[in-house]
Amino acid sequence: MVYRLETDWHGIGNKKAMDRIRTALDLYREVKGTSATEAPPKRSSEQGVPPPITYTRTKSLTIPRAVLQGHRVMAAYNKGAFVDAYKILRTQVTHRLRENGWNVVGVTSPGYGEGKTLTAINLAVSLAMETTQTVLLVDSDLQDPTVHKVFGVQDCLGLADYLLDDLPVEDLLVHPGIGRFVLLPGGRAISNSTEILTSPKMVALVEELKHRYPSRFVVFDLPPLLHTADVLAFSPYTDALLMVVEEGKTTGEELQRALGLVRDSRPVLGTVLNKAGRASLSLADMKAMLSS
Repeated sequence: MVYRLETDWHGIGNKKAMDRIRTALDLYREVKGTSATEAPPKRSSEQGVPPPITYTRTKSLTIPRAVLQGHRVMAAYNKGAFVDAYKILRTQVTHRLRENGWNVVGVTSPGYGEGKTLTAINLAVSLAMETTQTVLLVDSDLQDPTVHKVFGVQDCLGLADYLLDDLPVEDLLVHPGIGRFVLLPGGRAISNSTEILTSPKMVALVEELKHRYPSRFVVFDLPPLLHTADVLAFSPYTDALLMVVEEGKTTGEELQRALGLVRDSRPVLGTVLNKAGRASLSLADMKAMLSS
């Protein structure tokens, strides 16, 4: 399944590249259809409406609208194709998760700079805009944690500090004033991220986050799949993955390699085709879409 998504105005369409991406997806589906991988057990999909949230220990911030707009966070826009694209993605992802009783999804990409962090942020934000669930976004790209920068936050403590320095998670959470959305930043960058992400303390944290609130979705922003071992090591602790590729940049070969690596690890919900269709729009059209 390919989700078309428009999030930036710097990509240029490439028909041959798109054809290679679709070919890679077709090959993945054919092999996955014959795989004996067992999906995680289903949980009840019945969810009540969460009560109003009063944040006490969680740090609450007021992020200027201009900062959110500058980083293309969908909460800063009232309408437009940019917002609609993420709402469609939210609906499709939500259906796939709920029909399987899942609530933990990892967002990754084959390589660097393909939009996986912004996709993870806006997916989490769009999920949190609904009244039926809360959402926690965890920055688990520990070699290069950048989610906090999108919200205009400079150096901050986060997941690495919990795992290495025993700081309480409750003291690290941030509510950026958006719906039912809470962020666990990555904290300081670390080099031995693979070992840290699969440590008993991290595994226990994922289980806690996964099961503590039945109406909560947890989204992990993961590193690029082809450049570190982190995703391969950590993906068994998620329910499913979402793959982000960039039209005109990600090659079909790269996508095929990435999908092949996780084929026997976790289901892939779909592939977000980022910066899709930009060749058919003028620069003025693209800027107007984002400013609406």
